[in-house]
Amino acid sequence: MLRPTGKQYVVTRPLYSEDAFADEHAKVRRQRKTTRHHVKDYFTWNSKRVKNAALSLLPIVGWMRIYRLKEWLLSDIVSGVSTGLVAVLQGLAYALLASLPAWYGLFTAFFPVIVYLFLGTSRHISVGAFPVLSLMVSAVVTRMVPDEGSLFNITGFQGLSIEEQRVMVAASVTFLMGLMQLAMGLLQIGFIVMYLSDTLVSGFTTAAAVHILVSQLKFVLGLEVRGLSGPLSIIYTLQKIFVQIEKTNMCDLATSLVIMVVVFLVKELNDRYKAKLPVPIPVEVIMTVIACGISYAFDFKEKFKVDVVGHIPMGYESPVAPNMEIIGHTAVEAFPMAIVGFAVAFSVAKVYAVKHDYTIDGNQELIAFGASNIFGAAFKSFAASTALSRSAVQESTGGKTQIAGLISALIVMVVTLAIGFLLEPLPKSVLGAVVIVNLKGMLMQVCDVPYLWRRDRPDCVVWLVTCLASILLGLDLGLAVGLGAELITVVFRTQFPRCSVLANITGTDIYKDRKDYVSIYEPEGVKIFRIPSPIFFANIDFFRGKLVEAVGFNPLRVLRKRNKAMRTIRKLLEKGELQMLPKGLLFTSSGPIEECEHYSNMEDLDKPIDFKDLPLRVNWNSDLPANIQVPRVDVHSLILDFSAVSFLDISALKGLKAAIKEFIWVEVEVYIVACDAHILEKLHSCMFFDEDIKSSMFFLTLHDAMLHVSEKHPVLVYLSSFQISEPETKF
Repeated sequence: MLRPTGKQYVVTRPLYSEDAFADEHAKVRRQRKTTRHHVKDYFTWNSKRVKNAALSLLPIVGWMRIYRLKEWLLSDIVSGVSTGLVAVLQGLAYALLASLPAWYGLFTAFFPVIVYLFLGTSRHISVGAFPVLSLMVSAVVTRMVPDEGSLFNITGFQGLSIEEQRVMVAASVTFLMGLMQLAMGLLQIGFIVMYLSDTLVSGFTTAAAVHILVSQLKFVLGLEVRGLSGPLSIIYTLQKIFVQIEKTNMCDLATSLVIMVVVFLVKELNDRYKAKLPVPIPVEVIMTVIACGISYAFDFKEKFKVDVVGHIPMGYESPVAPNMEIIGHTAVEAFPMAIVGFAVAFSVAKVYAVKHDYTIDGNQELIAFGASNIFGAAFKSFAASTALSRSAVQESTGGKTQIAGLISALIVMVVTLAIGFLLEPLPKSVLGAVVIVNLKGMLMQVCDVPYLWRRDRPDCVVWLVTCLASILLGLDLGLAVGLGAELITVVFRTQFPRCSVLANITGTDIYKDRKDYVSIYEPEGVKIFRIPSPIFFANIDFFRGKLVEAVGFNPLRVLRKRNKAMRTIRKLLEKGELQMLPKGLLFTSSGPIEECEHYSNMEDLDKPIDFKDLPLRVNWNSDLPANIQVPRVDVHSLILDFSAVSFLDISALKGLKAAIKEFIWVEVEVYIVACDAHILEKLHSCMFFDEDIKSSMFFLTLHDAMLHVSEKHPVLVYLSSFQISEPETKF
């Protein structure tokens, strides 16, 4: 009941069926475009459309026109310098993660950024190496070129060192990844990323963080462990690490622990006092410079046998074409890389777009990253996306546009061309420690599991399956398994929806699940059934089963029983063993009632049989003669709530029509309410209506249908005996 102070509304209107509403309210007839018209419009160009297409393909033109030079330039420069320093460090670290020489990470921090500057729609993400993609590249590289040498006879590998072969593999798979992204963007299928739910991505990235952590242990401990890929590779890697654990380089371990503790603590301080700090403290850069200086001063490489970055060539290498043989061997791995790289970048871009009130285009982002990876692969960079931590630095230090990205690329270029040699004494254990500390955000996602279990168990199952499969089977197979698990949950949610029986909330026109409320009103003989999902071939049988469960009887079984009973009554009347009396029928035989012989073909009983030649009509809820048993039907009206039904396929139409007919044949009136206009159009076009199923059974709302039923059945009387009437007899 409404509170005395509650707002109320009163509406007076006619009771509407769909037919009555259509008669009273004219509908706009919209001209639907044919495929030919869509094709014609697509290939029809004018000056305005050319201009819009150019602005869409080159978003830099749009935001440069509104660039506030005096207000934004200084912020972009500060942000670009900070991001560039982090990009140098992460580029070196993630190149090692990809099983490549460290300096190739500088290429990934430069070339893709330049292309994204012109083609990207996000103003805040930092393009470059991403640890998950680097790990996926490593899996391809170590499979194609293991430590003992390539197992494939590939043209172009002759005369190359193992490192050079790995660089060629990484560049080729990056080219193919970019080609796939570019193709998806041009074909406007950026929506494909929607199939990667937040839960799946969370489980996948958590598993990737575990792989990354294990892969960096060899640098932190100073051990020589060859890279492995494939199912259970993480277990084999851990086995090799523990077998050599006594060979741990204590200098590497001590350096790593110091770096991890200091970087972790300062990052926590950055988060806690970010409102007071003008820019976050670049602790990774500071600690890297200190570690590099100490390593050089005390000659860690010679005295303590510490593995360092080593020689960093100055300048860039000449562009090369991808190796087509390698592309043929890596197509399976390239596709999940393309999807994951785009999905992560797009999700980060969306966060900053919402925060700073501008829009991004998913298809254009695919084009931008595709072109960036293709261009970068020509200069031997590996797969690029965006790193969450680096993008956070670019945004939190005041970056306004991709001018900050350009400045960061210039910082990387300066390191590559001029001062890269200063990083040669840097211990690889420092880079490994920095990578591990930056995994905190991804590893902490495991804390989401209890929340997911309490709130949505199917989503929790997807998270666990994706994470465990990715850890044990590898990232590519794990992603496929996760997608399969996600698809299964979607199928289960739609194939087995939570159907309910509704009841009226007393004193309102609102109808809710009768199990959830105390103050409800259920008219006798009326059932309201709701299915909260589309109805299609996979769940039509479930729908019919739940409908039978809701009304409490199977209409087909009742129909068969009634037909058998009527045949028996006809036979008894013909034999004179059943006599009509003024107050009913009298069974005069002393023997048991024999069933009719014609029951071998059950299909004859599945449709109503014409018994108009009999001088009586049976009230099936009355007391029938002995040995004639027919299930009682206490429902006279069935209302189907279609408010949540978004579509019906042909199989569902056939099943729905059969179900409705079965109820009508046992004298249960069926009504459908809140049906979508497109579904109604489909019902008409598919010849759904016939002499049994009329369009008048459709009503606008549940309350309209209930008022109609209450008018039609004001008083319900069930006679308890056979009644004889003229010209026919009723019971």
